[in-house]
Amino acid sequence: MPPTPDATPPAADGLLDDLQHQVAVFARRAEQTRLGGVGQVRNSMDRAAYLLLNRLDREGPTGVKALAAGMGIDSSTVTRQVAPLVDTGLVKRASHPEDGRAVVLELSPRGRARLNDVRFSRRRLMELLTEDWTEDERTDFCALLTRFNAALSARHTTVTAAASRDVSRAPAS
Repeated sequence: MPPTPDATPPAADGLLDDLQHQVAVFARRAEQTRLGGVGQVRNSMDRAAYLLLNRLDREGPTGVKALAAGMGIDSSTVTRQVAPLVDTGLVKRASHPEDGRAVVLELSPRGRARLNDVRFSRRRLMELLTEDWTEDERTDFCALLTRFNAALSARHTTVTAAASRDVSRAPAS
């Protein structure tokens, strides 16, 4: 019997089960190693710090709200995650170039050096893990992983927006 339009064919169920399992294993392995790379900097920077430093490096001085929006998290989370980076001198607070009353976060020279060390280590790890892959396989994997992450991000945005609408429609008690 052919599958109904809203049902997943049984063969696809098995593939989707395998896919969800492999994503779960990947998440666990990534967390175990924090994709820490090789050498002295292995496991020395957590995911939140790495992603924040990376974004500041790519975008330059950025306000907390813009940083939060770009990362798909709330401002209080960014503030909490940035605090230890400021305390350790990896990030510095500065006056906004156009509005001196506003504060922006920027990567310090020490933060840039640290980020470069971690990037090098992680890049070396990716090289080791995929040393028997062709360049095309690396390219395809990166493209598919980028597409997968974009789909996750879009899904998160949709779910978050729907939850916000539901909360705003809820009757006050």
